[in-house]
Amino acid sequence: MTEKPLKLAVVGATGSVGRAVLEDLEAREIKVELRLLATSRSEVDLLEFRGDELEVETVSDRSFRGCDAAILAVPAAAARELAPKAWAEGCLAIDLSGAFRSTDGVPLVVVGVNDADVASGETRGVVAAPSGPVVPLALALAPIHREASIQRIVATILFAASGSGRAGVRQLEKEMVALLNGEEPDPSDLSHRVGLNLVPQVGAFGPAGITDQEAAVGVELRRLLSAPGLAATATAIRVPVFYAHGLVVNLRTARAISADAARAVLRAAPGLKVIDAPGERVYPMPMLAVNDDAVLVGRVREDASQENGLDLFVVADNLRRGAAGNAVRIAETWVRTRRT
Repeated sequence: MTEKPLKLAVVGATGSVGRAVLEDLEAREIKVELRLLATSRSEVDLLEFRGDELEVETVSDRSFRGCDAAILAVPAAAARELAPKAWAEGCLAIDLSGAFRSTDGVPLVVVGVNDADVASGETRGVVAAPSGPVVPLALALAPIHREASIQRIVATILFAASGSGRAGVRQLEKEMVALLNGEEPDPSDLSHRVGLNLVPQVGAFGPAGITDQEAAVGVELRRLLSAPGLAATATAIRVPVFYAHGLVVNLRTARAISADAARAVLRAAPGLKVIDAPGERVYPMPMLAVNDDAVLVGRVREDASQENGLDLFVVADNLRRGAAGNAVRIAETWVRTRRT
Protein backbone atom coordinates (compact mmCIF):
# COMPACT_ATOMS: atom_id res chain seq x y z
CA MET A 1 0.00 0.00 0.00
CA THR A 2 1.33 3.45 -0.91
CA GLU A 3 2.07 5.59 2.13
CA LYS A 4 -0.36 8.48 2.45
CA PRO A 5 1.23 11.94 2.38
CA LEU A 6 1.31 14.19 5.40
CA LYS A 7 -1.31 16.91 4.83
CA LEU A 8 0.28 19.92 6.47
CA ALA A 9 -0.74 23.57 6.81
CA VAL A 10 2.00 26.10 7.60
CA VAL A 11 0.74 29.38 9.04
CA GLY A 12 3.40 32.07 8.84
CA ALA A 13 4.91 30.34 5.82
CA THR A 14 6.76 33.44 4.60
CA GLY A 15 8.61 34.02 7.89
CA SER A 16 11.97 32.58 8.92
CA VAL A 17 10.50 29.53 10.64
CA GLY A 18 7.95 28.91 7.90
CA ARG A 19 10.66 28.88 5.27
CA ALA A 20 12.77 26.58 7.46
CA VAL A 21 9.80 24.16 7.58
CA LEU A 22 9.90 23.97 3.77
CA GLU A 23 13.67 23.43 3.83
CA ASP A 24 13.32 20.64 6.39
CA LEU A 25 10.60 18.89 4.37
CA GLU A 26 12.64 19.24 1.20
CA ALA A 27 15.90 18.02 2.70
CA ARG A 28 14.33 14.94 4.29
CA GLU A 29 12.17 14.16 1.25
CA ILE A 30 8.99 13.78 3.28
CA LYS A 31 5.90 12.90 1.28
CA VAL A 32 3.67 15.88 1.94
CA GLU A 33 0.74 17.92 0.67
CA LEU A 34 1.27 21.53 1.70
CA ARG A 35 -1.06 24.42 2.34
CA LEU A 36 0.88 27.66 2.85
CA LEU A 37 -0.87 30.37 4.84
CA ALA A 38 -0.28 33.87 6.14
CA THR A 39 -2.28 35.70 8.82
CA SER A 40 -2.61 38.81 6.61
CA ARG A 41 -1.85 39.80 3.07
CA SER A 42 1.80 38.87 2.60
CA GLU A 43 4.38 40.65 0.48
CA VAL A 44 5.27 37.18 -0.82
CA ASP A 45 2.55 35.48 -2.88
CA LEU A 46 4.49 32.39 -3.99
CA LEU A 47 7.10 30.15 -2.37
CA GLU A 48 9.18 27.56 -4.16
CA PHE A 49 9.03 23.96 -2.97
CA ARG A 50 10.59 21.04 -4.80
CA GLY A 51 10.72 22.94 -8.05
CA ASP A 52 7.12 24.15 -7.92
CA GLU A 53 5.73 27.52 -6.92
CA LEU A 54 3.07 27.26 -4.21
CA GLU A 55 0.58 30.02 -3.50
CA VAL A 56 0.56 31.63 -0.06
CA GLU A 57 -3.08 32.12 0.95
CA THR A 58 -4.55 34.35 3.62
CA VAL A 59 -5.73 32.17 6.48
CA SER A 60 -9.51 31.71 6.93
CA ASP A 61 -11.83 29.59 9.04
CA ARG A 62 -11.75 26.83 6.43
CA SER A 63 -8.01 26.87 5.76
CA PHE A 64 -7.45 23.76 7.90
CA ARG A 65 -10.11 21.55 6.35
CA GLY A 66 -8.64 18.22 5.25
CA CYS A 67 -5.26 18.83 6.93
CA ASP A 68 -3.66 16.45 9.44
CA ALA A 69 -1.74 19.16 11.27
CA ALA A 70 -1.00 22.88 11.18
CA ILE A 71 2.28 24.45 12.24
CA LEU A 72 1.57 27.85 13.81
CA ALA A 73 4.69 29.96 13.28
CA VAL A 74 2.86 33.13 14.30
CA PRO A 75 2.66 35.45 17.34
CA ALA A 76 0.94 34.12 20.45
CA ALA A 77 -2.28 36.11 19.98
CA ALA A 78 -2.76 34.69 16.49
CA ALA A 79 -1.96 31.17 17.72
CA ARG A 80 -4.63 31.39 20.42
CA GLU A 81 -7.19 32.42 17.83
CA LEU A 82 -6.24 29.87 15.15
CA ALA A 83 -5.63 26.71 17.23
CA PRO A 84 -9.32 26.07 18.06
CA LYS A 85 -10.30 26.75 14.46
CA ALA A 86 -7.81 24.14 13.28
CA TRP A 87 -9.03 21.54 15.77
CA ALA A 88 -12.65 22.22 14.78
CA GLU A 89 -11.63 20.84 11.37
CA GLY A 90 -9.86 17.83 12.94
CA CYS A 91 -6.44 19.38 12.36
CA LEU A 92 -3.87 19.30 15.17
CA ALA A 93 -2.32 22.70 15.96
CA ILE A 94 1.43 22.67 16.61
CA ASP A 95 2.19 25.89 18.45
CA LEU A 96 5.62 27.51 18.20
CA SER A 97 4.62 30.82 19.77
CA GLY A 98 4.58 29.83 23.43
CA ALA A 99 0.87 30.60 23.72
CA PHE A 100 0.02 27.10 24.98
CA ARG A 101 3.23 25.99 26.72
CA SER A 102 1.73 26.30 30.19
CA THR A 103 -1.87 25.42 29.30
CA ASP A 104 -3.34 22.45 31.19
CA GLY A 105 -3.90 19.45 28.95
CA VAL A 106 -1.48 20.63 26.25
CA PRO A 107 1.63 18.44 25.94
CA LEU A 108 5.07 19.99 25.53
CA VAL A 109 7.07 17.86 23.12
CA VAL A 110 10.55 17.42 21.70
CA VAL A 111 10.52 14.51 19.29
CA GLY A 112 13.36 12.22 20.27
CA VAL A 113 12.76 12.90 23.98
CA ASN A 114 9.05 12.41 24.80
CA ASP A 115 7.41 11.38 21.50
CA ALA A 116 4.66 9.41 23.23
CA ASP A 117 3.19 12.65 24.63
CA VAL A 118 2.14 13.75 21.14
CA ALA A 119 -0.91 11.46 21.35
CA SER A 120 -2.29 13.47 24.29
CA GLY A 121 -2.57 16.46 21.97
CA GLU A 122 -6.04 15.11 21.30
CA THR A 123 -7.18 16.50 24.66
CA ARG A 124 -7.09 20.12 23.48
CA GLY A 125 -6.15 19.73 19.82
CA VAL A 126 -2.79 21.39 20.44
CA VAL A 127 0.80 20.26 20.94
CA ALA A 128 3.24 22.92 22.15
CA ALA A 129 6.88 23.11 21.15
CA PRO A 130 9.33 24.43 23.75
CA SER A 131 11.37 27.59 23.38
CA GLY A 132 14.07 27.39 20.70
CA PRO A 133 17.20 26.57 22.76
CA VAL A 134 15.42 24.01 24.91
CA VAL A 135 14.94 21.67 21.93
CA PRO A 136 18.67 20.93 21.40
CA LEU A 137 19.30 21.12 25.12
CA ALA A 138 16.69 18.44 25.85
CA LEU A 139 17.98 16.23 23.04
CA ALA A 140 21.54 16.45 24.37
CA LEU A 141 20.60 15.96 28.03
CA ALA A 142 18.05 13.15 27.66
CA PRO A 143 20.61 10.34 26.99
CA ILE A 144 22.74 11.44 29.95
CA HIS A 145 19.66 11.75 32.15
CA ARG A 146 18.55 8.20 31.28
CA GLU A 147 22.05 6.91 32.09
CA ALA A 148 22.95 8.86 35.22
CA SER A 149 19.91 10.97 36.32
CA ILE A 150 20.73 14.67 36.07
CA GLN A 151 20.13 16.57 39.31
CA ARG A 152 21.17 20.09 38.36
CA ILE A 153 22.13 22.06 35.25
CA VAL A 154 23.61 25.49 34.70
CA ALA A 155 23.28 26.73 31.11
CA THR A 156 24.57 29.78 29.30
CA ILE A 157 22.55 30.25 26.12
CA LEU A 158 24.21 32.10 23.24
CA PHE A 159 21.27 33.37 21.18
CA ALA A 160 21.79 33.93 17.46
CA ALA A 161 20.20 36.99 15.84
CA SER A 162 17.74 34.77 13.95
CA GLY A 163 16.15 33.93 17.28
CA SER A 164 14.39 37.27 16.78
CA GLY A 165 13.23 36.27 13.31
CA ARG A 166 14.06 37.96 10.05
CA ALA A 167 14.08 41.35 11.77
CA GLY A 168 16.94 40.23 13.99
CA VAL A 169 18.95 39.01 11.01
CA ARG A 170 18.38 42.26 9.11
CA GLN A 171 19.35 44.29 12.17
CA LEU A 172 22.65 42.45 12.61
CA GLU A 173 23.39 42.78 8.89
CA LYS A 174 22.89 46.55 9.03
CA GLU A 175 24.99 46.86 12.18
CA MET A 176 27.90 44.85 10.79
CA VAL A 177 27.94 46.81 7.50
CA ALA A 178 27.99 50.10 9.42
CA LEU A 179 30.66 49.00 11.89
CA LEU A 180 32.95 47.59 9.19
CA ASN A 181 32.70 50.96 7.45
CA GLY A 182 33.70 52.80 10.60
CA GLU A 183 30.19 54.07 11.33
CA GLU A 184 27.99 53.74 14.39
CA PRO A 185 24.82 51.80 13.46
CA ASP A 186 21.34 53.25 13.75
CA PRO A 187 19.55 52.44 17.02
CA SER A 188 18.78 48.74 17.30
CA ASP A 189 15.31 47.21 17.24
CA LEU A 190 16.70 44.94 19.97
CA SER A 191 17.63 46.15 23.45
CA HIS A 192 21.15 47.18 22.40
CA ARG A 193 23.50 46.92 19.46
CA VAL A 194 24.40 43.27 18.84
CA GLY A 195 27.09 43.75 16.19
CA LEU A 196 30.55 43.32 17.78
CA ASN A 197 28.83 43.16 21.15
CA LEU A 198 27.24 40.78 23.68
CA VAL A 199 23.86 41.62 25.18
CA PRO A 200 23.01 39.78 28.44
CA GLN A 201 19.26 40.04 27.92
CA VAL A 202 16.95 37.88 25.81
CA GLY A 203 13.29 38.31 26.71
CA ALA A 204 11.61 40.45 29.35
CA PHE A 205 12.95 40.67 32.90
CA GLY A 206 10.81 39.43 35.77
CA PRO A 207 10.83 40.80 39.33
CA ALA A 208 13.76 38.55 40.34
CA GLY A 209 15.94 39.81 37.48
CA ILE A 210 15.43 36.62 35.45
CA THR A 211 14.15 36.89 31.88
CA ASP A 212 11.24 34.82 30.66
CA GLN A 213 13.59 32.98 28.28
CA GLU A 214 15.87 32.05 31.19
CA ALA A 215 13.01 30.97 33.44
CA ALA A 216 11.59 28.76 30.69
CA VAL A 217 14.66 26.52 30.63
CA GLY A 218 14.05 24.84 33.98
CA VAL A 219 10.26 24.75 33.66
CA GLU A 220 10.36 23.13 30.23
CA LEU A 221 13.21 20.69 30.92
CA ARG A 222 11.47 19.35 34.02
CA ARG A 223 8.42 18.52 31.89
CA LEU A 224 10.32 17.14 28.91
CA LEU A 225 12.64 14.91 30.96
CA SER A 226 9.93 13.92 33.49
CA ALA A 227 12.28 15.21 36.18
CA PRO A 228 10.22 17.34 38.61
CA GLY A 229 13.15 17.67 41.01
CA LEU A 230 15.63 18.94 38.43
CA ALA A 231 17.34 22.16 39.53
CA ALA A 232 18.17 24.47 36.65
CA THR A 233 19.41 27.98 36.08
CA ALA A 234 20.24 29.76 32.85
CA THR A 235 21.72 32.98 31.52
CA ALA A 236 20.74 34.09 28.03
CA ILE A 237 23.11 36.26 25.98
CA ARG A 238 22.48 37.59 22.49
CA VAL A 239 25.62 37.22 20.37
CA PRO A 240 26.64 38.55 16.93
CA VAL A 241 25.96 35.28 15.09
CA PHE A 242 23.25 35.05 12.43
CA TYR A 243 22.18 31.41 12.83
CA ALA A 244 22.59 28.57 15.37
CA HIS A 245 22.26 28.90 19.13
CA GLY A 246 25.09 27.70 21.36
CA LEU A 247 24.68 26.30 24.86
CA VAL A 248 27.41 26.09 27.47
CA VAL A 249 26.20 23.44 29.91
CA ASN A 250 27.42 22.37 33.33
CA LEU A 251 25.58 19.55 35.07
CA ARG A 252 25.59 17.31 38.11
CA THR A 253 24.29 13.75 38.02
CA ALA A 254 23.05 11.43 40.75
CA ARG A 255 25.21 8.56 39.46
CA ALA A 256 28.79 8.98 38.36
CA ILE A 257 29.37 9.04 34.61
CA SER A 258 32.76 9.64 33.04
CA ALA A 259 33.33 11.90 30.06
CA ASP A 260 34.07 8.83 27.92
CA ALA A 261 30.83 7.15 29.01
CA ALA A 262 28.89 10.35 28.35
CA ARG A 263 30.32 10.56 24.84
CA ALA A 264 29.32 6.95 24.24
CA VAL A 265 25.67 7.47 25.20
CA LEU A 266 25.56 10.69 23.20
CA ARG A 267 26.96 8.94 20.10
CA ALA A 268 24.32 6.23 20.42
CA ALA A 269 21.44 8.74 20.58
CA PRO A 270 19.61 9.54 17.34
CA GLY A 271 19.73 13.13 16.16
CA LEU A 272 23.05 13.95 17.83
CA LYS A 273 26.54 14.32 16.40
CA VAL A 274 29.45 14.14 18.80
CA ILE A 275 32.22 16.42 17.49
CA ASP A 276 34.83 16.22 20.19
CA ALA A 277 38.55 16.17 19.42
CA PRO A 278 39.73 19.40 21.08
CA GLY A 279 43.41 18.48 20.69
CA GLU A 280 42.83 18.68 16.94
CA ARG A 281 40.70 21.84 17.27
CA VAL A 282 37.57 19.89 16.43
CA TYR A 283 34.45 20.92 18.34
CA PRO A 284 30.94 22.25 17.66
CA MET A 285 30.65 25.74 16.20
CA PRO A 286 27.65 27.65 14.84
CA MET A 287 29.04 27.63 11.29
CA LEU A 288 29.02 23.81 11.36
CA ALA A 289 25.41 23.60 12.54
CA VAL A 290 23.72 25.83 9.96
CA ASN A 291 21.29 23.80 7.79
CA ASP A 292 22.16 20.62 9.71
CA ASP A 293 19.31 18.59 11.19
CA ALA A 294 21.57 17.23 13.94
CA VAL A 295 22.41 18.67 17.33
CA LEU A 296 26.18 19.01 17.67
CA VAL A 297 27.77 18.14 21.02
CA GLY A 298 31.41 18.46 22.08
CA ARG A 299 33.89 19.71 24.70
CA VAL A 300 32.58 16.89 26.92
CA ARG A 301 34.69 16.82 30.05
CA GLU A 302 34.49 16.03 33.73
CA ASP A 303 34.02 18.91 36.15
CA ALA A 304 36.44 18.33 39.02
CA SER A 305 34.93 21.16 41.06
CA GLN A 306 31.92 19.05 42.06
CA GLU A 307 30.96 15.42 42.54
CA ASN A 308 29.55 13.78 39.39
CA GLY A 309 30.00 16.95 37.38
CA LEU A 310 30.19 17.25 33.58
CA ASP A 311 30.67 20.11 31.14
CA LEU A 312 29.64 20.13 27.48
CA PHE A 313 28.99 22.51 24.59
CA VAL A 314 25.91 22.15 22.39
CA VAL A 315 25.17 23.89 19.08
CA ALA A 316 22.13 23.58 16.79
CA ASP A 317 20.52 25.48 13.95
CA ASN A 318 17.76 27.27 15.85
CA LEU A 319 15.45 27.38 12.82
CA ARG A 320 16.04 24.03 11.13
CA ARG A 321 16.38 21.91 14.29
CA GLY A 322 15.18 24.07 17.13
CA ALA A 323 11.84 25.20 15.74
CA ALA A 324 10.90 23.99 12.26
CA GLY A 325 12.42 20.52 12.45
CA ASN A 326 10.82 19.71 15.79
CA ALA A 327 7.43 20.97 14.57
CA VAL A 328 7.56 18.82 11.43
CA ARG A 329 8.54 15.78 13.49
CA ILE A 330 5.60 16.40 15.84
CA ALA A 331 3.29 16.42 12.81
CA GLU A 332 4.81 13.17 11.51
CA THR A 333 4.47 11.53 14.92
CA TRP A 334 0.84 12.67 15.19
CA VAL A 335 -0.04 11.18 11.82
CA ARG A 336 1.66 7.87 12.64
CA THR A 337 -0.28 7.75 15.92
CA ARG A 338 -3.59 8.38 14.16
CA ARG A 339 -2.98 5.89 11.35
CA THR A 340 -1.94 2.94 13.49
